[in-house]
Amino acid sequence: MSGKTKNIEKYDLEAAMKRLDEVVALMSRENVSLEESLALYEEGVALVRHCNEKLDVAQRKINELKMTDDGEIVAEPFDASGIGE
Repeated sequence: MSGKTKNIEKYDLEAAMKRLDEVVALMSRENVSLEESLALYEEGVALVRHCNEKLDVAQRKINELKMTDDGEIVAEPFDASGIGE
């Protein structure tokens, strides 16, 4: 693991996504060496994994408030399966 991928854990989601955009832009240049491309690819994969972990944690924290038949408000895990259909 390179030095850059070791520091990814310090990024919050927004910083990790910004760095991922930078990595993609750097990889898109024409004059990138094979060694640099491989290092950027490794960093990009680590950033994607880090972002997915952050999003998974956030999704587990989200609760949906529902009212029961007797008027009580309860928190239930949010089900996003129907969104975007």
